[in-house]
Amino acid sequence: MDVGRIVDTALKLIDEVGIQALTLRMLADTLNSGTATLYRHFNGKDELLALVADRILGEVRIPAEELDGLSWREAVSAAAEALYGTLCRHPNALSLLAAQVPVGPNALRGRERLVTLFTGHGFPIGLAARAFTAIGHYVIGFAIQQYGPGTPRPEDQLQLRDYYKSLDPVAYPATTAAADELTSVPLHEEFRFGLDLLLDGLEGQRQLQAEA
Repeated sequence: MDVGRIVDTALKLIDEVGIQALTLRMLADTLNSGTATLYRHFNGKDELLALVADRILGEVRIPAEELDGLSWREAVSAAAEALYGTLCRHPNALSLLAAQVPVGPNALRGRERLVTLFTGHGFPIGLAARAFTAIGHYVIGFAIQQYGPGTPRPEDQLQLRDYYKSLDPVAYPATTAAADELTSVPLHEEFRFGLDLLLDGLEGQRQLQAEA
C-alpha cells in the first residue's frame, strides 16, 4: 500500500474526528486493510502523526515567481499568510505542529527557503535563524489559540465583552473602556497586527546588526 495514501487518509480522518479519536484500526478499516499492513510502514501512531504533520506543511505552497521582486518583509508576510491559511484548514491537527519540531522533507524545505530568504536580504545567519523561529512560533501559536479544538466561538466573544463591561470600572478602568476592542477585532486583522509588530522588530534588529 502506498505510504502517501495512508498519510492522506489519516489526515482526512483527523480533520473529521480529531487526533485522539484516530486509531490505527479506524485507519485500516477506512483503507479496507488491516493494522498489520500499517505496521509494515510505521512503528506506531506517533510515527504516522509525524508524517501527517509534514503532509500539512506540504500544502504550504508559494510559487517562487510570486516572491520575485518583493521586499523581505513582503515575502515573509506572504509565507506567514500561506502557513496560517493552511493551518486554519486543519484545526484538529494543529497540536501536531506544536508537539515537536517538524523535520520531515516538507518542513526542511520550508525552513531552508525562509532562512535563505532572510540571509539574502542582509540578515546575519544567527538573526535569520531566530527570525524563522519567531515567525513559526507566532503563526502556529496564533492558529492553535484561535482555531484549535475547544477555542472560543464568536458568541463566546460577545459574552466575554459583556463580562468585561460588567466589571467595576474603578477597579478595572482600562479593561471596561477597551471591552469592545478586546473582543471585536476580526481574527485575520488581529493576526496581521501581531505579524506586523514582529516584522517591525526584526527590521529593527537587522538594522542594528548592520550598523554594529
